Amino acid sequence: MGSGAFDILLEYINIVFLVFTVVLFTMFTGMGYLSTRNSIHYRNKNSFGDMSKLMASPLAPSITIIAPAYNEGMTIVENIRSLMSLRYVNYEVMVVNDGSKDDTLQKMIDAYDLVKIEQEIDPEWKSKPIRGIYKSPHKAFAKLTVIDKENGGKSDALNTGMALSTNQYVGCIDVDCLLLPDALLHVVKSFYQRSEKRVIAVGGVIRVANSCVIQGGQLEEIRLPSNWLARFQLLEYTRSFILGRMAWGRIDSLLIISGAFGFFDREIALAVNGYDTNTVGEDMEIVFKMRRYMHERKLPYTVEYIPDPLCWTEVPEDGKILINQRDRWARGNLETLYKHKDMFFNPKFGRLGMLSYPYWFFYEWMAPLLEFFGFFTIIIFYWIGILNWDFFIAITATVYIFSVMFSFYAILWDTYSYNEYKKTKDILILMFCAIIEPVTFHPIVVWAAIRGNYKKLFKVKSGWGSQVRKGFAKAT
Repeated sequence: MGSGAFDILLEYINIVFLVFTVVLFTMFTGMGYLSTRNSIHYRNKNSFGDMSKLMASPLAPSITIIAPAYNEGMTIVENIRSLMSLRYVNYEVMVVNDGSKDDTLQKMIDAYDLVKIEQEIDPEWKSKPIRGIYKSPHKAFAKLTVIDKENGGKSDALNTGMALSTNQYVGCIDVDCLLLPDALLHVVKSFYQRSEKRVIAVGGVIRVANSCVIQGGQLEEIRLPSNWLARFQLLEYTRSFILGRMAWGRIDSLLIISGAFGFFDREIALAVNGYDTNTVGEDMEIVFKMRRYMHERKLPYTVEYIPDPLCWTEVPEDGKILINQRDRWARGNLETLYKHKDMFFNPKFGRLGMLSYPYWFFYEWMAPLLEFFGFFTIIIFYWIGILNWDFFIAITATVYIFSVMFSFYAILWDTYSYNEYKKTKDILILMFCAIIEPVTFHPIVVWAAIRGNYKKLFKVKSGWGSQVRKGFAKAT
């Protein structure tokens, strides 16, 4: 290749990285603005007032909380106790024991005096065989139903719960997640606050519970995680939920609801055949399907998002487990994008096709790939002596400063809005995390995404992976 052609190639590479950077800056600035507007709107328009009548009324909208459980014997009793202590009258807790190999089922039977009952099951509904359905004769545990089935994965367990539920709404959560007592009140209000559109799904913020004090299934004290990996994830979650998803909710273009805290209109969820059991990105894929279903039928609908900290969960504190988790997320992302590829820049789907899908394609999927290969490109250019140092330093410094400032804004806005971490020391630690994250935590996330994409593209067999949880901190 001649030197002229090579110089042109270099210029094109520089232009690609420059344009990509400018687009990301513009997009994230816009997301920050939209999320702030949406947060202010939510605070101004969502005062509960007197909700006592709704809490006490048997005519309140009915909700089933579906919680898949696999080898949760160590914590299952406390987890269920937490779920049954919510301040709402018309709901049930349905725990789906997905073929656990430990004593999860026996722990539930002993703690809640469960007995097997007979219940009709739709023979047309596709799921792994159900081995038994359990209820307690005691009135105090009347809200609890336990489904024991053969192992089929999280999606299959959730689908089983949807099929057996008879309530209007279903909440799909992780069994080890801690919901605040008034969580269902916020959810119900979100389903009913729109009159012109049907609310088909409601999602919310996921908070990091590592190092928090939990007693009797209740959040007693919020503490900053002591583990550094958990701290970085707390920062990441704050950015993602408070700024990212809040912004997409503002323009009604949210394409994902976290699997740890998602509520759905059961009728629409069943109409799209529930969760896809052939993907590890089931939480994203079901939102795609439900939006498509409503959009293709030209039915007015929306997806609501709750910024209040209603759901708390434990995040990985081990690097290997974290990488496996992000590997799975990357595979699920690619699976969903490929399955719904016809939405890409398709004006038929409005903002979903023209904004949301391209964002997920270029940022959530392509950005880690560009970062990874860009790193090696820089090394190669340096080795052969053609690295443009001025351009490299300028764009690297700009990206770094912008990312840190964006994280600072997320931390400060969250502190202003909710003030969960009241110690100045905690805020300073989070800011320090924001400063070092680009060169410590972020490369781990990028590598995990690359690994996940490699596995999917080259059909490397890989399962769900597991999160070995340590359990919530107890009071000392």
